[in-house]
Amino acid sequence: MTDEARDWMITAVTPIWTGDASGSNSRVIPTGLLGSIRWWFEVVIRGLGGSACDPSDETRCEKRRRCVVCELFGYTGWARKFRFQVLDQTGGALSSGIARDTRFILRLIPLRIVLPEEWALIDLTLRVIANYGALGGKTVYKPSDEEKRQNAPHHRNYGLIKIMEAPTIVAQTLDQFKAHVSGSRWRTVHHGGADWASLKHFWCVNGYYLARQKREKSTFNYVIGRPEPKGEADQNNSWLAGRRAGQGGPESKKVFSFKDPSRTFGFMKPGGPPFDKLLEKLRAAWPDLKDNKEVVTGDEILATVLGKESQT
Repeated sequence: MTDEARDWMITAVTPIWTGDASGSNSRVIPTGLLGSIRWWFEVVIRGLGGSACDPSDETRCEKRRRCVVCELFGYTGWARKFRFQVLDQTGGALSSGIARDTRFILRLIPLRIVLPEEWALIDLTLRVIANYGALGGKTVYKPSDEEKRQNAPHHRNYGLIKIMEAPTIVAQTLDQFKAHVSGSRWRTVHHGGADWASLKHFWCVNGYYLARQKREKSTFNYVIGRPEPKGEADQNNSWLAGRRAGQGGPESKKVFSFKDPSRTFGFMKPGGPPFDKLLEKLRAAWPDLKDNKEVVTGDEILATVLGKESQT
């Protein structure tokens, strides 16, 4: 053992989906949570100006030189630097699924030296997830305000969490983070089609949600650019909406909304329409939106999470 384990005590604000290959969510699959954490870690690294490869395609790292993400999380031929465990609040094995209000522990046990900057980046990533994102292999489909539909499985929320306790981590400033992730030791990656998955293009609104109100009206579809009347053909194939099956996809949508508690977040297309265009749609969907300050972007999120206002 080269270092002590780090524990984050988490409360599931909504159920957490870790599901298995059969589509069941009756037991915890740690790899489902770890994969989600890694994905958000990549979002944070890109937002700080670093490189993050996609280990599933031709941009993946090689043995001689790794990106900052693969160095910590591993890939084929290079083992992860830590063991990952999901435990109940007493430290025992958590075997059942994670229901709403469940307290559980995310424990990382170092197997090799984990640098102070790496611990701090993991902590930063978990705080971004807790305060602005969602955790798990499945997060949300699409909320509904229709009385007979809002509790249907495909309208439920998954993945919202709150950090109750966190380990002592050596604090890092924004400049220290940027210097670490952009260091010459790391492999530089051309992000290509993954460049949108970055805090540089991220936005979030807490306290507001998008939903289907009825067959003819959906604020969610309005914002992502899909036709509001159900069943009408989607001619534009909005980038925010992603591609559906049969449209050359599937491709993930870029806007996610949660009803209880309310949270909406998403990503802007690099080089696409300006952020003001999205703000216009959000203000149309939420007439009571007080001002644009309620819509926070990646740089603002980093400043908050790294500052005195960060929440635990």
